[in-house]
Amino acid sequence: MDDQAKDRNYLFKYNTLIFRPVDMKNIAVFASGEGSNARQLIDYFKVHPHIRVTLIVTNNPKAKVIELANEAGISALIFNKQQFTETTQLLDELRIKKIDLIALAGFLWLIPNPLIKAFPNKILNIHPALLPKYGGKGMYGSAVHKAVIADKETYSGISIHFVNEKYDEGQILLQVKCQVDSGETTESLAVKIHQLEHANYAHAIEDLLCE
Repeated sequence: MDDQAKDRNYLFKYNTLIFRPVDMKNIAVFASGEGSNARQLIDYFKVHPHIRVTLIVTNNPKAKVIELANEAGISALIFNKQQFTETTQLLDELRIKKIDLIALAGFLWLIPNPLIKAFPNKILNIHPALLPKYGGKGMYGSAVHKAVIADKETYSGISIHFVNEKYDEGQILLQVKCQVDSGETTESLAVKIHQLEHANYAHAIEDLLCE
């Protein structure tokens, strides 16, 4: 090999080493309704160098999160209860899309065991209270805030946790508090909680995927 060929070969190896693209991490967001947290995740990660929201999954064909997906050019998958619990259709689609993490954002169904086993410590949920209080089936949205206020709690907040086979019982990854003021209403508390969700969920996902 002459000197010029050696130089070209070295340059090729050097460029391959230096400019090799970093693997992109793909997120699937599961949502059932308005999609405010889904929107925040889409917006945050659309310019991220290593992470993207690449799939929106919903059990509600009328959910506004579908519109968000269409606007952002992200694939949306709609499924029913039978497909969710009795088939591998969803899991197959997640594998095709090479999903690395599932983020629940206002998704109300219990995640089936096959999906949990396929994504160990890679399914996150954000709950609008400080777990372990005010968790469990039926405890979402205004029902949580009403219970917190009725019990005269001085603090509420959010809990970002891993998902297991039971509602809201997975290992807690992050909790952030806010004060419950005298005269607090479910509506005013909901505003505080949404602010905490939007300020913290994407960062928690980012820390987990980039650790």
